[in-house]
This record gives sequence, C-alpha cells and structure tokens, in this order.
Amino acid sequence: MKIKSNSYHLEIRTQRKKPYGLLRNSYREDGKVKKQTLCQFTGLSLSQLQLIKASIQGKTVMKEEFKILSSHEYGASFACASILKELGLHKAIHSRSSMEWVKSAIAMIIGRIVFAGSKLALSSCTAFSSLWEVCGITGDINLNTNCYDAMDKLLLRQQSVQQTLAKKHLDNGTIVLYDITSCYMEGEYENSELVSFGYNRDRKRGTEQIVISLLCSKDGCPIAVEVFKGNTKDETTVLYKIKEIGEKYNLEKVIFVGDRGIITQAKYREIDHDLVKVVSALSHSKIKELIEKGAIQISLFDKSNIVEVVDGEIRYMLCHNPAMAKKEGATRQVLLDKTTAELDKIISSKSKTKNSRAIRAGRVVDKYKMAKFIIFEGCDDDITYKLNETKIKAEAELDGCYVVFTDASPNDLNAVETVDTYKSLMHVEQAFRNLKTTTLEIRPVYHKTDDRIKCHVFICMLAYYIVWHMKNRLIPLNEADDTKGNKRYSFDFIIESLKSIRKETVQFMNNQTFTITTPNEEQAKILDLLGVSL
Repeated sequence: MKIKSNSYHLEIRTQRKKPYGLLRNSYREDGKVKKQTLCQFTGLSLSQLQLIKASIQGKTVMKEEFKILSSHEYGASFACASILKELGLHKAIHSRSSMEWVKSAIAMIIGRIVFAGSKLALSSCTAFSSLWEVCGITGDINLNTNCYDAMDKLLLRQQSVQQTLAKKHLDNGTIVLYDITSCYMEGEYENSELVSFGYNRDRKRGTEQIVISLLCSKDGCPIAVEVFKGNTKDETTVLYKIKEIGEKYNLEKVIFVGDRGIITQAKYREIDHDLVKVVSALSHSKIKELIEKGAIQISLFDKSNIVEVVDGEIRYMLCHNPAMAKKEGATRQVLLDKTTAELDKIISSKSKTKNSRAIRAGRVVDKYKMAKFIIFEGCDDDITYKLNETKIKAEAELDGCYVVFTDASPNDLNAVETVDTYKSLMHVEQAFRNLKTTTLEIRPVYHKTDDRIKCHVFICMLAYYIVWHMKNRLIPLNEADDTKGNKRYSFDFIIESLKSIRKETVQFMNNQTFTITTPNEEQAKILDLLGVSL
C-alpha cells in the first residue's frame, strides 16, 4: 500500500564555503520517508536562502531577526578598480601586481577619483568605504606603510609607467600635445628645491608654487607628467621635453603642439626639426611684425576661410573668429572706459597728495595695461591726456585675428587640419581643469618633501588617465543629456551615483552575510556603458 504525503522544505547546504539551497519534497511511501529534490538555488546569500526557507515554512520574519550591521561605499571603487585593471595599469605599475605596495598605489589612484582629500583621510576611509578591500587589502590601513612607503616605490616606477603609456598611445608620426600650468602651495617649504615664487597662473598672489607639465596624445589621453621648479618659464621646458620624446619614448618623428607662450620664435630655431615638426600660434606682437614686414596683410584674415601663407619652411594659417573679435573689442572698450574715468578723477582732483598727478596717472594706465592707447602731455601735477585713436583703430583691426603656424608639410597636415590640431590643445586645458578642480583636487598639496610632491602629482595624472577613459565610455550618456545647459550626467554625478551602490553586512537569524545593493535602472545603464559587472 502506497501513501504519499507531500511536505515541501528548503534544505540549506554549503560547498566551498558558498551556500546553496535544495527545494525538496518529503513524503512517505510504503511506510518509509523519502525525499525528492525539485530544484536548486545558487548564487544567493545565506540570508536570502534563510528568508526563502522561512517563507516556505509560513513563518513571519520579525524585524529584530534582520539587521544591517554596516554599510560601505562599493560601486564607485569597484567600477574604477575594474577599469584600471582592464586598462592594464596595474601591470604597468609593476608586473607583480599582487605585491602589497602595488595594491596600495592602486588604492591611492582610485581614492583620488572617488574621495580626493589627503592620504591621512584616505587611510581612514575603511570605516565607510570598501576601497581598500576592493584593491585587495584587508585589515587596518597604516598611513606610513600603505601610503607613504607605497608612494616612494611608485615614484621609482614613474618613468617605466609613462614609457608603457607612450608605447600604448603614441607612435611615429603622431601628434603630441604639450602644456604647463602652475599649482600654488600652502605652508612652508624651507627644504624644497621645487617650491618657489613664480608666474602664478592660478592668480593666487603671495603664495609659492610648483610648475607641472603634461604630455597628452592627440585626443587628450594623458601620457606623462613632470614637476618643475615654481619659477620655471614655459618656453625653457620645450627643448628638454622634445629630447625626452626621442630618447625615452623611442619616437623618431612626431608633431609637437604647444601654445604661443611655450614655443617662442627663439626656441623654434633651436628645435631639431628632423625629429619634431611643430604646430603653434603667433603672439599678437609677432603678427604685427609680419604685417609690418609685408609677409601678410590684414585683408587676408577671412571670416569664413583659412588663408595659408608660405614663408620659407614655415606655413602660416590666417584665421578670423568673429565671436572672439566682438569679445576683444568689448573688453578693450571696458578697460579704456575704466582708465579714462580714473584719469579724469585724478586730473580734476584739487586735493594734495604725496604723489603727483603724473605718477598716479601712470599707475592707472599700468593697472589696466592701456598705456599704448594714452598720450600724456605736461608733467607732474600739470598733465593732460588724450586717446591715441590711430593705435586704437589699428588694434581693432586685429580683433579676432590669430595665426597658427607649422613646419609640417601639407601632406602631413593641410591648412584646416593644422588649425584643428592647434585647437586640440583644449584637451590639455581640460586635463588641467580636471586635475586642479573638483574632479581630482590636486590642491591643496599636503606633502612637504619634493619626492612626495612629485608622486602626488603622478598619482593625480594616473587617476585622470582612468577618468579620461571613463568619460569616453560615457559619451552616449552625455549625448542623450539635456542640451539646454541643465546637464545631469556630470562626472561628479556619475561617481556619487555609483557610491550609493553599497556593500552591506547583514545579520539574519544570528547568521552574518554580505550583500551588494541592486543597482537601479540609471546605475545599471552607467555600469553597462563603463563595461563593469558587479
């Protein structure tokens, strides 16, 4: 006699420390208890399996039986670490990427993207982030060992890493973008050979600084960074950097692109033009010299076409930007109005001061840089002035005019390509904005030794290398964004969105397990574009 009585239940087991569940049916047959396996649950956490088991048994799960013990940032750190490894940057740092210091270096690079801040703050982020764990480091983080010692070892690998990036992104005949910027420092640097006063591009008066050079591929991918002394002039780094391209990166021929302040006419004559062809632009004064020489004429600056003029080995591309012309004319008029208003005030003043009217007037024209447009008559307190209308008119004719020059042949770059190549320097400017502002926050620099300062800048450059690739992958998201100025998908928004994907420690029925929060639709789309699977 066969009697079948069904009794469904979930049996939880473990295999290689991973839980799985068997949905089984218990029944009696011929007086014997038998079991039938209906299906198997895999890929679920222990707490999830216990919830299913309680549900089958018809039990109500009490709130006190389910607790979230901790919650840590996970999504942003995991995504950046995944992309870093996909790009092979961990192998570029060292072939033995499993070494502790390499993992620490990777954590500092990713930490620059996700949190920025000081190394001290980064070493303490285990309280709220899975960053160090994602990079393969568990337990307590030691500031000296995991940060400072790792920085010292990473700096020794800088040249090797940059050679790897150059080999990957540059080849013979390629276009190389180059620019420099300054980074102001705070505090005292008595023993530093790098930190000093110099021309401050940050408009931060009264602070010492360092100078940073950046070499990029033609599409703006960062290749190499270097820190110079704070009073280093732009043009003095050019010959050294060109020599480096040939010797350290094994490139036999490149097109070197730098702005008008970096490639001066004097430095141009010293460049090895067999190795390097140059694309740059002329300063305002050099344009005037060419006009006075008769090499070019004002009438050649066309609003809709690029006019090419050849003078020996150099090709000049004459361009005119109407929007720039309007802006330059308006700016000059504002400065002239401010200058004349203050001059009128000085001349009409009857009060006696320590300095004569002539001295005060001279300070005004120097302040607004309008001396070339003002003609003074008289001396001391008996002065008058008038505007030099001839010079104002001559200057206005050059509004919006600029000249891009190159010694590359038309076969390498035609006129339009030459101008577009020069404009691609905006990629380096964008890189500096990312490095110096909210994305990576290279400032303030908390380190006091030159080597640590250099490594801090290098870490920021490597962080931007990842950011650059992430932004390229997210282009479809930005293209679908609001075009009316209300951009939603800024890079900061992307990182903050991914940060909200959490790794949580859950306690259920006295058992602890880990779970990753499920990405919402927007986060899933971001991860998909980045090519990252949680």
